[in-house]
Amino acid sequence: MIPVSTAADNIAADRPATIAESLRSAVRVLHACSDSPRLDAEILLGKVLGTTRAALVRRGEEALPADAGRAYREFIARRAKGMPVAYLTGIREFWSLPFKVTPAVLVPRPESELLVERALELLPVDGAPAVLDLGTGSGALALALAFERRRARIVGVDISEAAARVARDNAAALGLTQVEWRIGSWFAPVRDRRFDLILSNPPYIAAGDPALEQLRAEPAQALVGGPTGLEQLACIIAAAPSHLVPGGWLLVEHGADQAREAAALFERHHFEDVHSHRDYSGRPRVTRGRHRGSPRGPLPLNQEPP
Repeated sequence: MIPVSTAADNIAADRPATIAESLRSAVRVLHACSDSPRLDAEILLGKVLGTTRAALVRRGEEALPADAGRAYREFIARRAKGMPVAYLTGIREFWSLPFKVTPAVLVPRPESELLVERALELLPVDGAPAVLDLGTGSGALALALAFERRRARIVGVDISEAAARVARDNAAALGLTQVEWRIGSWFAPVRDRRFDLILSNPPYIAAGDPALEQLRAEPAQALVGGPTGLEQLACIIAAAPSHLVPGGWLLVEHGADQAREAAALFERHHFEDVHSHRDYSGRPRVTRGRHRGSPRGPLPLNQEPP
């Protein structure tokens, strides 16, 4: 990992005079800490200049103003220290929607869009299904579903008040007011309610996993599932039948190496039609199951809100 002072000094030493030179210097620094150094460099310079990545290419020979250069060097230094790009810009796109993100919430990942895709397959276009998003964080999953199913009655739950504030801000910015936000641990805030569909991207990394070093800027309580990583998944799967209508579905995201264990937990708690779905990298990422009590297939929901 490159120290902040070194990262800043490396860029300053090159004294980049143009946008193109500034980008090249930033990319050299970020190669040590990022899988996408060019993309990161362009996004951060676009943020500083208030322009698009495409415009940066067109303006490559323009001189970078001194104040913009100082702000950009600070961004690159913080990125080199491990700060996610989304925290630096304050925005992350998910499901083609812009989401505010802060260090109080996980940065939404593209692989989590698989949860949205599979949930939409089960939710009718018409009707008003009741949906629960556990560990909602920025609200990305709940709000993506609200965007696609405007009549759905959605509840987003998170144990963190700071995360809930971010989710509320995102709902207001997107004009999606049909989502209800609750604070508490898993099902505690909806103790007496049942849902047609429950989805969750819970903490599922094992404590002590080396991967956590690369995620240290993000909230640990949203990442670490326990000694094995399966503890929170097990808790949700065990409790979900008490909060699902007969025939309702549970969908959870998990680690690529946890599909077998997740499916076994579903079956242990008497779910049917258990299936693990692969993400676009070909890794099993989402497992779903149907609570016993109704015919197979998508939810036949047509009820109106009470």
